[in-house]
Amino acid sequence: MGFFSRLRRMMANREVPADGVAILAPVSGRLVPIEQVPDVVFSEKIVGDGVAIDPTGHQVVAPIDGTIGQIFDANHAFSLESPLGLELFVHFGIDTVELRGAGFTRLAEAGQQVSAGDPILEFDLDYLKENAKSVLTPVVIANMEDVQSLDKQEGEVVAGQSAILRAFL
Repeated sequence: MGFFSRLRRMMANREVPADGVAILAPVSGRLVPIEQVPDVVFSEKIVGDGVAIDPTGHQVVAPIDGTIGQIFDANHAFSLESPLGLELFVHFGIDTVELRGAGFTRLAEAGQQVSAGDPILEFDLDYLKENAKSVLTPVVIANMEDVQSLDKQEGEVVAGQSAILRAFL
């Protein structure tokens, strides 16, 4: 993947920012280390590296400009690819797929171009806290082979406004 991402950037004549690519919070809340997510797929970074957010609010927004690759049928997760080839995966909660879409409303579609901060999903936080294993929301970079280094932020974040990660490609 790394070679093709670099090739796409070169062909599109896109320069990688020297200060890295900022990835914004898709949900408001408190940042939590990815290692604390109660699912080994995330805590052991099997699908990629990133952070998790203990959410507040009711909406999931695009963390970066790009194209939605897929929104899962249960509306609990989506993938997003930036013009620079960064591939993100946002997964609301743990075992939320088992709710079969209950607690979520889809606001965007696969293939849609979005800007950072555009709404993707709405969620009923009270319902999800009662019915999901966890509401911790992992945000991971799926193509870490393209990332030279990753700066992770800490503290409280606001959806669509606060940087949670800075990726250096």
